[in-house]
Amino acid sequence: MKILNKMILGTLSATLALSLVSTAASAGQCTNDRWNKVMKRGKIVVGVKADYKPWGYRNTSGGLVGMEIDMAKDVAEAMGVKLEMVPVQSSNRMQFLEQGKIDLMIATMSDRADRRKIVGITQPNYYTSGTNIMSPKALGLTSWEDLRGKPVCGKQGAFYNKVVAERYGAKITAFTGNAEAKQALRDKKCVAWVYDDSSIMSDLSSGNWDEFEMPLTSEDDNPWGLAVPLEELSCVFGNFLTGMTYNWHQSGRLIELEKKHGIQATNYLVIQKFRNKDWLEGK
Repeated sequence: MKILNKMILGTLSATLALSLVSTAASAGQCTNDRWNKVMKRGKIVVGVKADYKPWGYRNTSGGLVGMEIDMAKDVAEAMGVKLEMVPVQSSNRMQFLEQGKIDLMIATMSDRADRRKIVGITQPNYYTSGTNIMSPKALGLTSWEDLRGKPVCGKQGAFYNKVVAERYGAKITAFTGNAEAKQALRDKKCVAWVYDDSSIMSDLSSGNWDEFEMPLTSEDDNPWGLAVPLEELSCVFGNFLTGMTYNWHQSGRLIELEKKHGIQATNYLVIQKFRNKDWLEGK
């Protein structure tokens, strides 16, 4: 039995070594520097949102909670390392990853072609959202064209600021944080707050925005991607996160987290679970 086990281990080791060599060759000789650094120190530093309820925010005790926080915990547990979370903003999250301030980013980031040139966005995508506005019911906005020439609050680093400005002539004032932008909306410094429809739905269901609504049809639906350093996208780190996301979809873990955090169910997660299901499931 011992001899057989040694033979099996030897075969597996040889196969793994060959696979790694092949992967390295196709990935331009991966060094796996960040992955190795994380494993050596026994801790992964993940950039998350702290102002985007319910994906990443602070509870009454000041702790970070939310759907993406739970995802970060899943990653650390699967890697067998401790977790440190660093709050990031839309305006600095990619720079933090580039500069090595974080090892991984799970921070409500839309997967865009220009961003793929900066950070390593893994596939499959884990979530999706569209662009919409939150505005006072009293204004009675019914069309995106109603924003033309009017002041609209936005969030620094959000790609749709430029889209809404160019497409509909809105005068965007971008704020560093969500709280600042939404307070400006309350203070009537803008007629609307343009943001992800998923986050707006969460705000409207909280009971704190009863005089506001999301009156328009969402546009530019865009999947979200988590990211590793660009140079490690096709290496161990990137492949590991691809596997994590695949497992999240197949197991229904993301649907579970969506329910846990009171997020309105999205067809995207249902479709992804179906696409990635075990072919023997239900037999």
